[in-house]
Amino acid sequence: MAFFVGIATSSITRRLLLAGVFAALIAVFREPLLRSLGIGIALPVLASSLIVWMAWGHRIPAFLRRWNVWLAAIAFCAAFLGIFGFFKTGGDTFFEEVSLGGYWGKSVITGSTAAGVVIIIVALVAGVAFLGPGRSWRIVHTVAPKIGPALRRAWEGGREAAARVGAFYREHPLHRAFRRPEKVAAPPVIDISYAATRPAYEPPPSQTSGTGAETASAATAAAATRVQPVPVIKAFPGEWHLPGVELLDETPRRELAPAEVEQRARLIEEALASYGVEAKVVKINVGPAVTQYGVEPGWDRKKKEIKEKDKAGGLKVRTEEVSKTRVKVDRISSLSNDLALALAAPSVRVEAPIPGTSLVGIEVPNTSMGTVSGREVIDSPAFKKLSSRTKLAIAVGKGTGGDEVVRDLAKMPHLLIAGATGSGKTVCLDCTIASLLTTNTPDDLRFIMIDPKRVELIAFNGVPHLLTPVVTENDKAADMLEWVNQEMDNRYRQLALAGAHNVERYNTTGKASKKMPYLVVIVDELADLMMAKADEVEPRLCRLAQMGRAVGIHLVVATQRPSVDVITGLIKANFPTRISFAVVSQVDSRTILDMTGAEKLLGKGDMLFLAADAPKPIRVQGCYVSPDEIDRLVNAWKEQARLQPPSGFPGIGEQAFSDPLLEQARRLKETHRQVSSSFLQRQLRIGYARAEKLLEMLDKEEAEGEQ
Repeated sequence: MAFFVGIATSSITRRLLLAGVFAALIAVFREPLLRSLGIGIALPVLASSLIVWMAWGHRIPAFLRRWNVWLAAIAFCAAFLGIFGFFKTGGDTFFEEVSLGGYWGKSVITGSTAAGVVIIIVALVAGVAFLGPGRSWRIVHTVAPKIGPALRRAWEGGREAAARVGAFYREHPLHRAFRRPEKVAAPPVIDISYAATRPAYEPPPSQTSGTGAETASAATAAAATRVQPVPVIKAFPGEWHLPGVELLDETPRRELAPAEVEQRARLIEEALASYGVEAKVVKINVGPAVTQYGVEPGWDRKKKEIKEKDKAGGLKVRTEEVSKTRVKVDRISSLSNDLALALAAPSVRVEAPIPGTSLVGIEVPNTSMGTVSGREVIDSPAFKKLSSRTKLAIAVGKGTGGDEVVRDLAKMPHLLIAGATGSGKTVCLDCTIASLLTTNTPDDLRFIMIDPKRVELIAFNGVPHLLTPVVTENDKAADMLEWVNQEMDNRYRQLALAGAHNVERYNTTGKASKKMPYLVVIVDELADLMMAKADEVEPRLCRLAQMGRAVGIHLVVATQRPSVDVITGLIKANFPTRISFAVVSQVDSRTILDMTGAEKLLGKGDMLFLAADAPKPIRVQGCYVSPDEIDRLVNAWKEQARLQPPSGFPGIGEQAFSDPLLEQARRLKETHRQVSSSFLQRQLRIGYARAEKLLEMLDKEEAEGEQ
């Protein structure tokens, strides 16, 4: 008997009985509790378990002393019930009658959505304040005196801004059009119109003929047709519209006179003949900046003098051809400087032979260099045909024969551009970006632009295709390349799960929940990055070039210093497609193209384009896109972006630059008293630069935690 009395009076038994009492009460009053608390019935269960646990360990007096903790718990519970008070279930359950938060949750939000949201926010703020009453009081004491003046300044600034906008609207002549009543409510539409007028091309007076009256009437008609309205682009929420080439300007063509072309052909034949080289010009290709003369090599004839006596006994000498061989191509190539002297040209480039023909090409600069507009190439049938097959069609320019040169960036698959200052690198980048912007929406293509010079690519800020604003800092550029490497690894994992071997198959198989956009990385000045962060930039750039093609990541890199310490052998091996503008020496030409010739280019867009599948480069006059055209194109996309929902593609914040080994470094710092860069190198098996970066991140986190 005493044994059973001891068991009944023991502390364990009392606690178990207490837990049983709570469980029995919850079981008996289950339905009233469900009606009162909804799915918040878990709260009394948790409270009961907490009370039993505290009674078991004799912790109730300590909990009562922490009054702020249970007050914070009450505030959080009220917010929890209020949130679920907004929702109801279907069917015949009593949750349809009340809410998922029960009667208590419904009473917390007071039946009004706006008031309920305010009450929930107040409850959450109160809970946070109760958890840290001392710190909360200090924050309120510091911030409260500044709220009044800030609100007063904001109110005054808003009133001034509203007054300025109202005055501008009243004075603007278009306000009457906006005041017209609309009969049918239409979805929000933004009309994108830029530079309402643009001057049309007017032929020079030398090309007009007729009497004075006819000339005056023609001038009047030209002035009447000079105003060309720019087409309007309409943007609707939830859809993108390509701006088209109408936002780009048309440039008048300049053609050489046929007599001048024929005269130069005769001069070439005469100059070659004067040096003992038999040749004939059989083909002429007139380009925008250079005219290519196709020369057919003649014969190198060997003759023999034969002396004979005639009937009168006199001596007669005749020549007889013994043998003949074709003129060697090297003899024509070695005469490039002599041909330039004979033609009074700054330089002459000899292409021996012209690919696909049995002719030697002699490229002579035109007396007046023409301009190849971006619209002229983008609106050409060749570009339209290519853009119908691929998303990454880019306009390069026009060849020496006047044919449009367009290429697929996906097949390049990366592009390396080099040239001296002012030769046309940045214009080439602008035209590449413009051609991609006219054929791709942000759902199909994304950009990352790195511009250490800070002034070249900054005009594209605000385009919805950009994952992040144009990067101008070298440190952030290196981090950005690291992020692209991580994105490449993530894309490979997605392709492996979908069973696709490239991004085209991934987007067309239908297994992906969302289409994977192409990612084009533009770097405007590689030399500056290599000087500052060569040990970080080069391996990351090479890894992207080696593996990025299959997952739709392509690089376009430009530099004005094509030296071996900037364009290293590893970079050249991974960039098979290259463009060289005018360079200062043959050494630079060999560095970028592995051959000479770029030192004889004319500048202003004159380039040698070496494709990945071509044995020799071709000469191209690059497209020109003016800053005004870029502004119109960028503004077109900006206006459309205002109506579109946020993009589902992950943005790049500060967390994107975190190192994957940062968590391991945190654990090492927690378990060791002192952590240095050499210690991280040994423990994580990484290099010195990466260890220093991790140590900077840890120090920054520690400083933020102390604040």
